[in-house]
Amino acid sequence: MAGVTQESSPIASSQAAAVPGAAGNQKPNAAPTGHSHLDSRAVLILVTCCLLWGLNQVAVKVALPHLPPLLQLALRSGLALLLVAGWMHWRGVRWRDHQHTTAAGLLAGSLFAVEFALIFIGLQHTTAARSVVFINTSPFVVAVLLAWLRPADRLSLRQILGLLIAFAALASAFREGFGSSGQGASLTGDLLALGGALMWGLTTVTIRLTSLRSAPFELTLAYQLAVALVFSLIGAAVAGEAWPSQWPTLVLASVFYQAVIVTFASYLLWFWLLQHYPATQVQSFVFLSPVFGAGLAGLLLGEPLTAGLLLA
Repeated sequence: MAGVTQESSPIASSQAAAVPGAAGNQKPNAAPTGHSHLDSRAVLILVTCCLLWGLNQVAVKVALPHLPPLLQLALRSGLALLLVAGWMHWRGVRWRDHQHTTAAGLLAGSLFAVEFALIFIGLQHTTAARSVVFINTSPFVVAVLLAWLRPADRLSLRQILGLLIAFAALASAFREGFGSSGQGASLTGDLLALGGALMWGLTTVTIRLTSLRSAPFELTLAYQLAVALVFSLIGAAVAGEAWPSQWPTLVLASVFYQAVIVTFASYLLWFWLLQHYPATQVQSFVFLSPVFGAGLAGLLLGEPLTAGLLLA
């Protein structure tokens, strides 16, 4: 799930980052093919993408008992990188044409790698429902940082009030982590998820304020996946993680889902939408992702959906 960036208000633009692991470059309300509003096809694709992203935390969670977090991240990143590389070759996107983006790409990739390491490890200590909600606090990070770094992105009073209300709701959910270890959640897991959200927000800001801003989205995603692959393999070796001796069908399905369906296919659909429909209208749907995620975690994993979590 870091760093899809758009040109709009800080809050709206940060919501595009609700696609962990992706990065894009599209001007606000740009609709090259002339669509001035979302049609039924676009809405269906958007809802489907949000559903897929919400389910991603569940997919990671179910594989953890068999495939350790960093090795799971490495496998996911490696498979997705192969697909993205093939896509880049087919599209004629070459790294040597964008070598000036290397430093920024490595920085964004490093932040992305830490983000997903925190998220995957955190899922060992908290529920998928809580994780997906806390991860989606990244817009706070983006809004605050952009308002500080770029005067043009200063928050209005209404935006500040909106952030404070949302923050209060999230604080209520976070407070439950102090005493809910018996329900599969813990303060440690919640903190790791929030750390992932922080890294996600920093990745988004990095992409918006560096040469990656004008780079092809496939290249930015490739940077992120490549660094995550190396980082997670080294981290897994240091942590002593071992590949499983058996590969249950559920684990294989989880990795396939994360790498092929989410990281590759859904991101391509997302960027297609950004190229053909008004960006601000597309972005407005990403709020569905944590809603779907929490609901699916409760439905498929039997995780508790507390009052604080539902409020958030």
